[in-house]
Amino acid sequence: MAVIMHHDTRFGLDKKAQLIGPVQLDSGAEFAPVECAYETYGALNADKSNAILICHALTGDQYVASNHPVTGKAGWWTRMVGPGKPIDPARHCIISINVLGSCMGSSGPASIDPLTGAPYAMAFPVITIADMVRAQALLLNYLGIETLEAVVGGSMGGMQALSWAALYPDRVRSAVIIASTARHSAQNIAFHEVGRQAIMADPRWNNGAYYGQEAPAAGLAVARMAAHITYLSEAGLTEKFGRRLQNRDAKSFGFDADFQVESYLRHQGLSFVDRFDANSYLYITRAMDYFDLAESHNGALAKVFSGTKTRFCLISFDSDWLYPTAESRRIVHALNAAGAAASFVELSSPFGHDAFLLEAPEMNRIVDGFLRAGENR
Repeated sequence: MAVIMHHDTRFGLDKKAQLIGPVQLDSGAEFAPVECAYETYGALNADKSNAILICHALTGDQYVASNHPVTGKAGWWTRMVGPGKPIDPARHCIISINVLGSCMGSSGPASIDPLTGAPYAMAFPVITIADMVRAQALLLNYLGIETLEAVVGGSMGGMQALSWAALYPDRVRSAVIIASTARHSAQNIAFHEVGRQAIMADPRWNNGAYYGQEAPAAGLAVARMAAHITYLSEAGLTEKFGRRLQNRDAKSFGFDADFQVESYLRHQGLSFVDRFDANSYLYITRAMDYFDLAESHNGALAKVFSGTKTRFCLISFDSDWLYPTAESRRIVHALNAAGAAASFVELSSPFGHDAFLLEAPEMNRIVDGFLRAGENR
Protein backbone atom coordinates (compact mmCIF):
# COMPACT_ATOMS: atom_id res chain seq x y z
CA MET A 1 0.00 0.00 0.00
CA ALA A 2 1.34 3.43 -0.87
CA VAL A 3 2.05 5.84 1.95
CA ILE A 4 1.33 9.49 1.34
CA MET A 5 4.20 11.90 1.74
CA HIS A 6 2.59 15.07 0.48
CA HIS A 7 -0.79 16.03 -0.83
CA ASP A 8 -2.00 19.32 -2.27
CA THR A 9 -5.50 19.74 -0.85
CA ARG A 10 -6.64 22.77 -2.86
CA PHE A 11 -10.13 22.28 -4.21
CA GLY A 12 -10.43 21.94 -7.96
CA LEU A 13 -7.35 22.33 -10.09
CA ASP A 14 -3.86 20.93 -9.95
CA LYS A 15 -4.06 18.24 -7.33
CA LYS A 16 -0.81 16.43 -6.74
CA ALA A 17 0.22 13.53 -4.54
CA GLN A 18 3.70 12.24 -3.87
CA LEU A 19 3.58 8.55 -2.99
CA ILE A 20 6.40 6.52 -1.51
CA GLY A 21 5.45 3.64 -3.79
CA PRO A 22 7.37 2.02 -5.33
CA VAL A 23 6.00 1.16 -8.77
CA GLN A 24 7.28 -2.23 -9.89
CA LEU A 25 8.22 -1.61 -13.52
CA ASP A 26 8.06 -4.13 -16.36
CA SER A 27 11.77 -3.54 -16.95
CA GLY A 28 12.48 -5.12 -13.55
CA ALA A 29 13.37 -1.81 -11.92
CA GLU A 30 11.48 -0.10 -9.11
CA PHE A 31 10.55 3.57 -9.27
CA ALA A 32 10.01 5.75 -6.21
CA PRO A 33 8.87 8.20 -5.04
CA VAL A 34 5.98 8.57 -7.46
CA GLU A 35 4.40 11.94 -8.13
CA CYS A 36 0.89 11.90 -9.56
CA ALA A 37 -0.75 15.07 -10.87
CA TYR A 38 -4.49 14.70 -11.31
CA GLU A 39 -7.84 16.42 -11.61
CA THR A 40 -11.17 15.46 -10.08
CA TYR A 41 -14.71 16.54 -10.97
CA GLY A 42 -17.77 15.63 -8.93
CA ALA A 43 -17.74 13.71 -5.66
CA LEU A 44 -17.66 10.13 -4.48
CA ASN A 45 -21.02 8.79 -3.37
CA ALA A 46 -21.52 7.12 0.02
CA ASP A 47 -20.47 3.64 -1.09
CA LYS A 48 -17.69 4.92 -3.37
CA SER A 49 -19.24 3.19 -6.36
CA ASN A 50 -19.40 6.08 -8.86
CA ALA A 51 -15.72 6.67 -9.67
CA ILE A 52 -14.77 6.94 -13.35
CA LEU A 53 -11.12 7.10 -14.40
CA ILE A 54 -10.43 8.87 -17.69
CA CYS A 55 -7.12 7.96 -19.30
CA HIS A 56 -5.49 10.41 -21.70
CA ALA A 57 -3.70 9.90 -25.00
CA LEU A 58 -0.02 10.42 -25.90
CA THR A 59 0.05 14.21 -25.82
CA GLY A 60 -2.93 14.62 -23.50
CA ASP A 61 -3.00 15.43 -19.82
CA GLN A 62 -5.19 15.50 -16.74
CA TYR A 63 -7.03 18.63 -17.90
CA VAL A 64 -9.89 16.69 -19.41
CA ALA A 65 -12.61 19.21 -18.58
CA SER A 66 -10.78 22.25 -17.20
CA ASN A 67 -8.69 24.93 -18.88
CA HIS A 68 -5.11 24.01 -19.67
CA PRO A 69 -2.73 26.09 -17.51
CA VAL A 70 -0.22 26.63 -20.34
CA THR A 71 -2.40 27.14 -23.41
CA GLY A 72 -5.53 28.48 -21.70
CA LYS A 73 -7.60 26.23 -23.97
CA ALA A 74 -10.62 24.30 -22.73
CA GLY A 75 -10.14 20.72 -21.58
CA TRP A 76 -9.45 18.18 -24.31
CA TRP A 77 -12.67 16.16 -23.78
CA THR A 78 -15.30 18.72 -22.80
CA ARG A 79 -17.51 17.15 -25.46
CA MET A 80 -17.65 13.97 -23.36
CA VAL A 81 -17.13 15.21 -19.80
CA GLY A 82 -19.17 17.86 -18.02
CA PRO A 83 -22.67 18.78 -16.83
CA GLY A 84 -25.27 17.01 -18.95
CA LYS A 85 -22.57 15.06 -20.83
CA PRO A 86 -22.18 11.25 -20.81
CA ILE A 87 -19.60 11.49 -18.02
CA ASP A 88 -21.27 13.95 -15.68
CA PRO A 89 -19.86 15.31 -12.38
CA ALA A 90 -23.43 15.38 -11.04
CA ARG A 91 -23.49 11.55 -11.28
CA HIS A 92 -19.86 10.53 -11.30
CA CYS A 93 -16.67 11.14 -9.38
CA ILE A 94 -14.34 11.73 -12.34
CA ILE A 95 -10.58 11.31 -12.01
CA SER A 96 -8.01 12.07 -14.67
CA ILE A 97 -4.32 11.44 -13.97
CA ASN A 98 -1.28 12.69 -15.85
CA VAL A 99 0.53 9.51 -16.89
CA LEU A 100 3.88 8.45 -15.52
CA GLY A 101 6.56 9.74 -17.90
CA SER A 102 4.62 12.83 -18.94
CA CYS A 103 5.34 16.47 -18.22
CA MET A 104 2.29 18.04 -16.58
CA GLY A 105 3.15 17.31 -12.98
CA SER A 106 3.51 13.53 -12.74
CA SER A 107 6.94 11.92 -12.48
CA GLY A 108 8.76 12.12 -15.79
CA PRO A 109 12.14 12.93 -17.34
CA ALA A 110 11.81 16.63 -16.42
CA SER A 111 11.09 15.83 -12.77
CA ILE A 112 13.78 16.33 -10.15
CA ASP A 113 15.59 13.17 -9.11
CA PRO A 114 15.70 13.36 -5.28
CA LEU A 115 19.04 11.56 -5.29
CA THR A 116 20.80 14.14 -7.49
CA GLY A 117 18.72 17.31 -7.17
CA ALA A 118 18.75 17.57 -10.98
CA PRO A 119 16.18 16.50 -13.60
CA TYR A 120 16.15 12.78 -14.32
CA ALA A 121 16.46 13.42 -18.08
CA MET A 122 17.52 10.12 -19.72
CA ALA A 123 18.18 8.53 -16.30
CA PHE A 124 14.40 8.23 -15.98
CA PRO A 125 13.51 4.53 -16.35
CA VAL A 126 11.95 3.27 -19.57
CA ILE A 127 8.31 2.56 -18.81
CA THR A 128 5.33 0.71 -20.28
CA ILE A 129 1.59 1.29 -20.47
CA ALA A 130 1.19 -1.23 -17.62
CA ASP A 131 3.64 0.81 -15.52
CA MET A 132 1.48 3.90 -16.07
CA VAL A 133 -1.55 1.92 -14.86
CA ARG A 134 0.30 0.65 -11.79
CA ALA A 135 1.13 4.24 -10.83
CA GLN A 136 -2.53 5.20 -11.29
CA ALA A 137 -3.53 2.30 -9.04
CA LEU A 138 -1.22 3.62 -6.31
CA LEU A 139 -2.99 6.98 -6.45
CA LEU A 140 -6.44 5.40 -6.36
CA ASN A 141 -5.34 3.38 -3.32
CA TYR A 142 -4.45 6.62 -1.60
CA LEU A 143 -7.73 8.24 -2.59
CA GLY A 144 -9.58 5.27 -1.07
CA ILE A 145 -11.09 4.15 -4.37
CA GLU A 146 -11.06 0.36 -4.55
CA THR A 147 -13.42 -0.14 -7.47
CA LEU A 148 -14.00 1.90 -10.61
CA GLU A 149 -17.46 2.20 -12.08
CA ALA A 150 -15.64 2.61 -15.38
CA VAL A 151 -12.28 3.32 -16.94
CA VAL A 152 -12.56 5.27 -20.18
CA GLY A 153 -9.97 6.21 -22.78
CA GLY A 154 -9.27 6.83 -26.44
CA SER A 155 -6.08 5.99 -28.33
CA MET A 156 -3.31 5.50 -25.72
CA GLY A 157 -6.04 6.06 -23.15
CA GLY A 158 -7.76 2.98 -24.55
CA MET A 159 -4.54 1.00 -24.07
CA GLN A 160 -4.56 2.05 -20.42
CA ALA A 161 -8.23 1.09 -20.07
CA LEU A 162 -7.48 -2.37 -21.50
CA SER A 163 -4.49 -2.70 -19.18
CA TRP A 164 -6.60 -1.74 -16.18
CA ALA A 165 -9.07 -4.51 -17.05
CA ALA A 166 -6.21 -6.97 -17.55
CA LEU A 167 -4.16 -6.07 -14.45
CA TYR A 168 -6.97 -5.26 -12.02
CA PRO A 169 -10.10 -7.07 -13.25
CA ASP A 170 -11.71 -6.99 -9.81
CA ARG A 171 -11.35 -3.21 -9.62
CA VAL A 172 -12.97 -2.36 -12.99
CA ARG A 173 -16.69 -2.89 -13.51
CA SER A 174 -16.75 -1.38 -17.02
CA ALA A 175 -14.21 -0.34 -19.64
CA VAL A 176 -14.75 1.98 -22.61
CA ILE A 177 -12.06 1.69 -25.29
CA ILE A 178 -12.26 4.15 -28.18
CA ALA A 179 -10.09 4.21 -31.33
CA SER A 180 -7.47 1.98 -29.77
CA THR A 181 -5.62 -1.31 -30.06
CA ALA A 182 -4.28 -4.21 -28.00
CA ARG A 183 -0.82 -3.94 -29.57
CA HIS A 184 1.28 -1.50 -31.56
CA SER A 185 1.80 -2.50 -35.18
CA ALA A 186 5.04 -2.24 -37.13
CA GLN A 187 3.60 0.81 -38.91
CA ASN A 188 2.79 2.49 -35.60
CA ILE A 189 6.30 1.82 -34.33
CA ALA A 190 7.79 3.13 -37.58
CA PHE A 191 6.03 6.49 -37.34
CA HIS A 192 7.09 6.86 -33.71
CA GLU A 193 10.70 6.10 -34.60
CA VAL A 194 10.69 8.90 -37.20
CA GLY A 195 9.55 11.29 -34.48
CA ARG A 196 12.11 10.10 -31.96
CA GLN A 197 14.93 10.38 -34.48
CA ALA A 198 13.83 13.93 -35.33
CA ILE A 199 14.12 14.86 -31.64
CA MET A 200 17.45 13.12 -31.11
CA ALA A 201 18.91 14.64 -34.31
CA ASP A 202 18.24 18.15 -32.98
CA PRO A 203 21.63 19.36 -31.64
CA ARG A 204 19.81 21.04 -28.76
CA TRP A 205 18.60 17.65 -27.52
CA ASN A 206 22.09 17.10 -26.08
CA ASN A 207 21.43 13.47 -25.14
CA GLY A 208 18.42 14.61 -23.14
CA ALA A 209 20.40 17.01 -20.95
CA TYR A 210 18.80 20.26 -22.17
CA TYR A 211 16.92 21.35 -19.05
CA GLY A 212 17.80 24.92 -18.14
CA GLN A 213 18.86 25.50 -21.75
CA GLU A 214 17.05 25.83 -25.06
CA ALA A 215 14.89 22.78 -25.67
CA PRO A 216 15.10 20.78 -28.93
CA ALA A 217 12.04 22.60 -30.26
CA ALA A 218 12.78 22.03 -33.96
CA GLY A 219 13.07 18.27 -33.55
CA LEU A 220 9.98 18.05 -31.35
CA ALA A 221 7.97 20.12 -33.84
CA VAL A 222 8.90 17.76 -36.69
CA ALA A 223 7.96 14.77 -34.50
CA ARG A 224 4.58 16.33 -33.85
CA MET A 225 4.05 17.10 -37.54
CA ALA A 226 4.78 13.50 -38.55
CA ALA A 227 2.48 12.11 -35.85
CA HIS A 228 -0.29 14.58 -36.60
CA ILE A 229 -0.56 13.26 -40.17
CA THR A 230 -1.42 9.84 -38.72
CA TYR A 231 -4.26 11.34 -36.66
CA LEU A 232 -6.03 12.60 -39.78
CA SER A 233 -7.50 10.91 -42.84
CA GLU A 234 -6.80 11.52 -46.51
CA ALA A 235 -10.46 12.43 -47.06
CA GLY A 236 -10.36 14.83 -44.13
CA LEU A 237 -7.14 16.49 -45.33
CA THR A 238 -8.51 16.79 -48.85
CA GLU A 239 -11.76 18.30 -47.62
CA LYS A 240 -10.05 20.72 -45.25
CA PHE A 241 -7.07 21.77 -47.39
CA GLY A 242 -6.95 20.07 -50.78
CA ARG A 243 -4.12 21.62 -52.77
CA ARG A 244 -5.13 25.17 -51.86
CA LEU A 245 -2.35 27.71 -51.51
CA GLN A 246 -1.72 29.57 -48.26
CA ASN A 247 -2.17 33.37 -48.46
CA ARG A 248 -0.85 33.63 -52.01
CA ASP A 249 -2.09 33.52 -55.58
CA ALA A 250 0.78 31.54 -57.06
CA LYS A 251 3.48 29.08 -56.06
CA SER A 252 6.61 30.68 -54.63
CA PHE A 253 9.00 28.27 -56.35
CA GLY A 254 10.77 28.04 -53.01
CA PHE A 255 10.41 26.14 -49.76
CA ASP A 256 8.11 28.39 -47.82
CA ALA A 257 4.71 26.95 -46.86
CA ASP A 258 3.03 27.31 -50.24
CA PHE A 259 0.16 24.97 -49.37
CA GLN A 260 -2.41 25.37 -46.61
CA VAL A 261 -1.69 21.88 -45.35
CA GLU A 262 2.01 22.76 -44.92
CA SER A 263 1.12 25.87 -42.94
CA TYR A 264 -1.29 23.86 -40.80
CA LEU A 265 1.32 21.23 -39.93
CA ARG A 266 3.93 23.86 -39.12
CA HIS A 267 1.46 25.54 -36.78
CA GLN A 268 0.68 22.21 -35.10
CA GLY A 269 4.39 21.58 -34.57
CA LEU A 270 5.23 25.02 -33.24
CA SER A 271 2.28 25.22 -30.85
CA PHE A 272 3.06 21.75 -29.47
CA VAL A 273 6.57 22.62 -28.25
CA ASP A 274 5.13 25.22 -25.86
CA ARG A 275 3.24 22.60 -23.87
CA PHE A 276 5.20 19.36 -24.13
CA ASP A 277 8.62 18.04 -23.15
CA ALA A 278 10.74 16.36 -25.81
CA ASN A 279 12.09 13.67 -23.50
CA SER A 280 8.56 12.82 -22.37
CA TYR A 281 7.68 12.36 -26.03
CA LEU A 282 10.50 9.82 -26.35
CA TYR A 283 9.46 7.89 -23.25
CA ILE A 284 5.73 7.79 -23.92
CA THR A 285 6.07 6.77 -27.58
CA ARG A 286 8.43 4.00 -26.48
CA ALA A 287 5.84 2.83 -23.92
CA MET A 288 3.22 2.69 -26.67
CA ASP A 289 5.55 0.77 -28.99
CA TYR A 290 6.18 -1.85 -26.28
CA PHE A 291 2.43 -2.32 -25.83
CA ASP A 292 1.28 -5.84 -26.71
CA LEU A 293 -1.33 -7.06 -24.26
CA ALA A 294 -1.20 -10.68 -25.44
CA GLU A 295 2.60 -10.97 -25.41
CA SER A 296 2.70 -12.49 -21.92
CA HIS A 297 0.05 -15.03 -22.96
CA ASN A 298 1.87 -16.41 -26.03
CA GLY A 299 -0.12 -14.10 -28.30
CA ALA A 300 -3.50 -15.41 -27.10
CA LEU A 301 -5.43 -12.23 -26.36
CA ALA A 302 -8.48 -14.14 -25.09
CA LYS A 303 -6.40 -15.55 -22.24
CA VAL A 304 -5.75 -12.01 -20.97
CA PHE A 305 -9.45 -11.64 -20.19
CA SER A 306 -10.27 -15.21 -19.16
CA GLY A 307 -12.96 -15.17 -16.49
CA THR A 308 -13.28 -11.39 -16.40
CA LYS A 309 -16.49 -9.87 -15.07
CA THR A 310 -15.71 -6.45 -16.57
CA ARG A 311 -18.16 -5.10 -19.17
CA PHE A 312 -16.55 -3.71 -22.31
CA CYS A 313 -17.62 -1.14 -24.88
CA LEU A 314 -15.44 -0.65 -27.95
CA ILE A 315 -15.81 2.08 -30.54
CA SER A 316 -13.80 2.53 -33.75
CA PHE A 317 -13.99 4.97 -36.66
CA ASP A 318 -14.04 3.92 -40.31
CA SER A 319 -11.48 6.54 -41.43
CA ASP A 320 -8.97 5.80 -38.63
CA TRP A 321 -5.95 4.19 -40.27
CA LEU A 322 -3.70 4.56 -37.21
CA TYR A 323 -5.81 2.16 -35.11
CA PRO A 324 -8.20 0.80 -37.73
CA THR A 325 -11.44 -1.03 -37.02
CA ALA A 326 -9.71 -4.40 -37.53
CA GLU A 327 -7.74 -3.75 -34.31
CA SER A 328 -10.94 -3.20 -32.32
CA ARG A 329 -12.50 -6.29 -33.88
CA ARG A 330 -9.51 -8.34 -32.77
CA ILE A 331 -10.14 -7.23 -29.19
CA VAL A 332 -13.87 -7.95 -29.46
CA HIS A 333 -13.23 -11.45 -30.82
CA ALA A 334 -10.87 -12.12 -27.90
CA LEU A 335 -13.42 -10.82 -25.40
CA ASN A 336 -16.12 -13.01 -26.98
CA ALA A 337 -13.82 -16.03 -26.76
CA ALA A 338 -13.19 -15.23 -23.09
CA GLY A 339 -16.92 -15.05 -22.43
CA ALA A 340 -16.77 -11.37 -21.53
CA ALA A 341 -19.66 -8.94 -21.97
CA ALA A 342 -18.63 -6.81 -24.92
CA SER A 343 -20.39 -4.39 -27.24
CA PHE A 344 -18.79 -2.87 -30.34
CA VAL A 345 -19.65 -0.32 -32.98
CA GLU A 346 -17.79 1.22 -35.89
CA LEU A 347 -18.79 4.83 -36.45
CA SER A 348 -18.48 6.77 -39.69
CA SER A 349 -16.39 9.94 -39.61
CA PRO A 350 -14.19 11.80 -42.10
CA PHE A 351 -11.80 12.92 -39.35
CA GLY A 352 -9.59 9.85 -38.94
CA HIS A 353 -8.12 8.92 -35.58
CA ASP A 354 -8.85 12.37 -34.12
CA ALA A 355 -12.59 11.70 -34.45
CA PHE A 356 -12.77 10.56 -30.82
CA LEU A 357 -11.76 14.08 -29.70
CA LEU A 358 -14.20 15.88 -31.98
CA GLU A 359 -17.95 16.41 -32.04
CA ALA A 360 -19.39 12.91 -32.31
CA PRO A 361 -23.01 12.72 -31.12
CA GLU A 362 -23.25 8.99 -31.88
CA MET A 363 -20.19 8.25 -29.77
CA ASN A 364 -21.65 10.27 -26.90
CA ARG A 365 -24.97 8.42 -27.11
CA ILE A 366 -23.22 5.05 -27.07
CA VAL A 367 -21.01 5.90 -24.09
CA ASP A 368 -23.93 7.45 -22.21
CA GLY A 369 -26.13 4.39 -22.77
CA PHE A 370 -23.36 1.97 -21.83
CA LEU A 371 -22.56 3.78 -18.58
CA ARG A 372 -26.20 4.16 -17.58
CA ALA A 373 -26.81 0.45 -18.20
CA GLY A 374 -23.93 -0.30 -15.82
CA GLU A 375 -25.30 2.03 -13.17
CA ASN A 376 -28.67 0.28 -13.28
CA ARG A 377 -27.26 -3.22 -12.75
